[in-house]
Parts: sequence; structure tokens; C-alpha cells
Amino acid sequence: MTAQAGKKQSAPAGPLDRLSDLLAGDMKSVNAEIIRRMDSPVALIPKLASYLIAAGGKRIRPLMTLASTSIFSGDIKRAHSLAAAVEFIHTATLLHDDVVDESTARRGQDSANLVFGNQASVLVGDFLFSRAFQLMVDDGSLDVLRILSDASAIIAQGEVMQLATANNLSTGMGEYLEVIRAKTAALFAAACEVGPVIAGADAAATRAMAEYGLNLGIAFQIADDALDYAATQDKIGKTPGDDFREGKMTAPIILALMKASPEEMKFWSRTLGEKQQTEQDFNEACRLIKQHDSIAQSLELANDYGNKARLALAEAPDHPMRALLDELIFYTISRES
Repeated sequence: MTAQAGKKQSAPAGPLDRLSDLLAGDMKSVNAEIIRRMDSPVALIPKLASYLIAAGGKRIRPLMTLASTSIFSGDIKRAHSLAAAVEFIHTATLLHDDVVDESTARRGQDSANLVFGNQASVLVGDFLFSRAFQLMVDDGSLDVLRILSDASAIIAQGEVMQLATANNLSTGMGEYLEVIRAKTAALFAAACEVGPVIAGADAAATRAMAEYGLNLGIAFQIADDALDYAATQDKIGKTPGDDFREGKMTAPIILALMKASPEEMKFWSRTLGEKQQTEQDFNEACRLIKQHDSIAQSLELANDYGNKARLALAEAPDHPMRALLDELIFYTISRES
């Protein structure tokens, strides 16, 4: 066997990696802006913020801002600051989410709240939100300020809605979709909308990109929720079963409940409704979800929203990055494979 034949062929780069490569220079500028704006004389602030940001992540939201600006031939340097603002909003929500959810892991490492404490995580999250708003004001566009500030308010509402539905077995698919539309998809939509806005695109084009981002975000979150019952930690960057242990009413659970027998309902009532769980209960939850084909149905629902995103994106100008954003839709849905 030759040395060449013995080499394991690497998988082809996915659309997100190719998008990252195309925008590598711009993302370097975005990251430099993030580091600059994290600076503070209060040492704990850059230390904690750097801990979370250095943990990685694909930076999909700021990439959306850069890509949508490029597609519409907007001012890419202006987009650098707005992409940083988008990432600060996202990072702040992660800090707050992990405190609310009492999470212990994030992107394969200990969560910031576990390392630095809940109080520090909440307050540094507030600092990052403030930095995001400073970046919006520096941009000088009231439209940009409206888009990103509205998204911030909607995200907060989504988190409160999720609290209200937690451990509530009567939560329906409509309520679930309303939660993820707010807590996840709103920022995807805003990240995509600001690009054509700063490029001076017309209202129809701006709405189309916002619709693309919104539906991509919904599809992304449904797939992510399905992965919590069907993937390993290295696939999702958190401990599988976190949603189950936190009593989150997500698509796989809601679909399984629709077909649950009386005996199965007793299990769900005990584990989710009454919060009485044993170490074996997550495996049983996965078995029931698999038995009722809830993962496949969840991904079918994600695909429905992916198709809506594709239709909206078709309204954008023909551009190499538009093709990558199109590929990205179903890549995010099928990332469990």
C-alpha cells in the first residue's frame, strides 16, 4: 500500500467552513473589534468574556451579517462593527441562559457560570449587551438600532416564555415555535437584515433577508433540540439530555406526548411534570422518542422551515455567498450525521 493510499481522506468542507474561509479576513477584523470592546479596567470582565468567546463556536450569526452585506455590495467595514454587536448579543444570552438553566457545560468545557459563578456571569452578560448597544449607536443608523434592539427585547421575551412552558406537559407545538422564534430565530433574522439595510437595499430585499434568517433560525433550533436526544456531546457542544433534565418542552418531547400511551404519560408526568428523575430516565425518554419516530418528525418540521428560508433567499441578488447561504440551510439541519 502506498503512503498516499494509506492516508484517510478528509471529508469535504461544509458550507459554513467555506463561508468562514471566504470571510476570514473580515472575521479577523470582527474578532479584533470584539477583543477591543471586551477590554475593561475591571479585570473579571475581559477574563470571563474571553473564556466564553475563546471556547469557539462557528460564529454563524456574525458570518450572516458579513455575508448578507457582501451579497448586497454594502460597506463591509461598517459590517464589522455590527457583526461584533451581533456576537455580543449572542454571547450575553448564552451567559444568561446558562445561569437560568443551571448548565455545567458549554461548547465542550465547563460553563462560565460554573467557573466564575452566577453573579459574575449575569453581570458580564449585561456588560456585553451594553457594549452591543454602544456599537449600534456608533453606527449611527436608526434602522440598525431598531433592528438589533428589537431583536434583543424579543430574545429576552423568548427566554421568559421558555421558563413559563418548562415542565408544562400541555405545551403545544405552536407555543414551542413561538418560543424558538423569539429566543433563537430573532437574532438570526436581525443578523441577516442589517446587511441589506446598510447597503441601502429596498424594503422588499430587506424583508426577504430577514425572512431567510428567521426561518433558518427556527430550522436550526428545531434540529438542535432533536440532537439533544440523538447525538453525542462532541456533536452538540453540551451534555446530551440537558433539555430533558431542565424540563424543556421541545419538538421531540411534544411529538412523543401526542402519541403517548397512558403508561407513557405517567413516565412523562413524573420525569418532566413533577421533576422526579433517575439516572436511567433519560435513556427511557430517548427510547420512547425513538419509538414514536419523534426525531425524524422533528427534522421534517425543520426541513419545512428550511424550505421557507430557501424561498426567501431566492429574492437576493445572484452572488457566490448566496449559494453558500442556501447550502447552509440544510447543512444546519443535517449536522447530526
